[in-house]
Amino acid sequence: MFATLTKQGLCAAALFTAFSVHAADKLPNVMILATGGTIAGTGATSTTTVGYTAAKIGVEKLIEAVPEMKTVANVKGEQVFQIASENMTNDHWLKLAKRVNELLKQSDVDGIVITHGTDTIEETAYFLNLTVKSKKPVVIVGAMRPATAISADGPINLYNAVGVAGSKDSAGRGVLVALNDEIQGAREVTKSSTMLANTFRAPELGNLGYVVRGKPVFYRATARKNTTDTEFDVSKLDKLPEVDIVYGYANAKRTPIDAFVAGGDVGIVHAGTGNGSLATPVKDALKEARGKGVVVVRSSRTGSGITARNGEANDDELDFVAADNLSPQKARILLMLALTKTKDTKEIQRMFYTY
Repeated sequence: MFATLTKQGLCAAALFTAFSVHAADKLPNVMILATGGTIAGTGATSTTTVGYTAAKIGVEKLIEAVPEMKTVANVKGEQVFQIASENMTNDHWLKLAKRVNELLKQSDVDGIVITHGTDTIEETAYFLNLTVKSKKPVVIVGAMRPATAISADGPINLYNAVGVAGSKDSAGRGVLVALNDEIQGAREVTKSSTMLANTFRAPELGNLGYVVRGKPVFYRATARKNTTDTEFDVSKLDKLPEVDIVYGYANAKRTPIDAFVAGGDVGIVHAGTGNGSLATPVKDALKEARGKGVVVVRSSRTGSGITARNGEANDDELDFVAADNLSPQKARILLMLALTKTKDTKEIQRMFYTY
């Protein structure tokens, strides 16, 4: 009888293993690319939520900390780099975009999650939104509290991001940002608070949807072209054009503009007051910069609204470009990529109305 029971037990174990393997085969395959940030940060105590050290925990430990992810996807991890996101550079973006595109070509990768510091998530998301060449989901995730903090938000954010990246419903929606149970579009999202967990907002257009029980629920889609529908190809680029941002304010001077031009910038984004207004000394400096071949984009520091062409400045006469409703930091990204294709301001204006 003992031999019979043992045999039955072995059969049951074999069936359970086969079922588990079969179930795993049905799950999507999601690759987690880690870049550092607060989600990988540590603090001196469990109540340290300010003054912690970012980018300390590696991708394997991030995955081990959320075993529940295995119920929604087959997960693998790769450490692309390990930095606090304020140190993100053009070189990091190019490396990341190329790696994402390599992975998405593989039949065994259904989606990608990128862990990232929150300071520049919106910029990395928009850069990838313009340069990823696949409709497969790409989801960027971070945290506002380090992994060692009481009620750390990183684990649930990561779990949700994997669920979103593994869902077929997320395909073809451009690069997504998933934090605090919300799904945001790369073009519209911005960090709106220095410390709150619900910091990521699309102040004018709203979020795309929510994450419920690890699954995305979408209510709208972004209308602007992205990913496979863009004209930008970074596969052969080893650097991006030099573009910087000049901030508008009362009593603004031309000094930073002159410095950027002298330093070799080929593009300047002006984050103007109101509807992209230009103080007289700033306007004079930008006119001179344009005369030297520097492409000038007018945007606004206000955080919402359209910077209207020929509104607060005669863009036709000045040969400037209007940023539409892109923030200065996102206008810089689009201008850099545009300058890899052309220096024609009419063509660049078309791109700002397209992407």
